Amino acid sequence: MAASLSFAAPAQAQSEPFIGQLMLTGANFCPRGWANAEGQLLPISSNSALFSLLGTTYGGDGESSFGLPDLRGRAPIGQGRGPGLADQRWGQRGGSESFTITEAQMPSHRHTAGLSVNALESNTNQPARSYPAVGPVGTNTYYRGTRPPYFMAADAFEIFPTGGNQSVNKRSPYLAMYWCIAMQGIYPSRS
Repeated sequence: MAASLSFAAPAQAQSEPFIGQLMLTGANFCPRGWANAEGQLLPISSNSALFSLLGTTYGGDGESSFGLPDLRGRAPIGQGRGPGLADQRWGQRGGSESFTITEAQMPSHRHTAGLSVNALESNTNQPARSYPAVGPVGTNTYYRGTRPPYFMAADAFEIFPTGGNQSVNKRSPYLAMYWCIAMQGIYPSRS
């Protein structure tokens, strides 16, 4: 059985954008009628249609100026709450390029250490002026004499902290391009 696909009409790009529409461009500038979406403030008096759509969501005082979205170094996401995801409000900013893991965020783990020393053979059961030693189980075993060279002081062994508290980059692979916002065009109607 052969499958066939048919389309009612070929896809076409719209001839005039909607005011406030965003687009990416591979060029190093935004075309005429569009502005870089870089958070700049614009006068309301000469951009009233765009202001009526954006308001002060992206900045400005709402009296004489309003801001464009700033998409430099940011990825846009859909507003609302996706299944199992946090609610994202229109114009909300979030995220960071890197993070530092704190001790509280680390998984439970241990730093183990081993120590091997030569044991002192016991030669007395008197603890005065003696060192702990190895001898028969159940007896007080000590070594009396000059302190041997391999005797270890109580604070001679230490477990040192690890890590350098350096931040971790969490940015996905990317390609930087220009985001542009339509300043002129068709005023969008609500559907």
